[in-house]
Amino acid sequence: MNRNQPSVVACVTSQYECDRIIETAEQLAAEYDCELHVLSVLMPTENYALISDQLEYLNRVSKRAGADMTIIFSSDAPKAAVKFARENEALQIVAGIHDGGKESFLVQFNKLAPMISITMVDKNRNVYTMDVCERRHV
Repeated sequence: MNRNQPSVVACVTSQYECDRIIETAEQLAAEYDCELHVLSVLMPTENYALISDQLEYLNRVSKRAGADMTIIFSSDAPKAAVKFARENEALQIVAGIHDGGKESFLVQFNKLAPMISITMVDKNRNVYTMDVCERRHV
């Protein structure tokens, strides 16, 4: 892994359906000639056995896409994801559709890292991208 190479980060939860996020991120990473990283931020808990099969499945999908899957345990998912994205020079993150709330993961991520583009993938695999727009002083 080359720390100086830009990347695309797939942000997944512990759901089987997040394979669509990894597959979309893989396509974008290939298109941009970037590294691919897969990240899951989990709430600290005592029993991960309930989601172990899902995480193992997503890890296998990540490996097939040529990426390692990183799991971070944190009660502040947006902050942890921004830190990971910055450390891995992310140009773009890929996630599911946000719930529309002001406290949603993607809204908070965007507030903390407005210069990282966000791509969302819905359950029908439709892709929506919010590119970064820089303000120019006139």
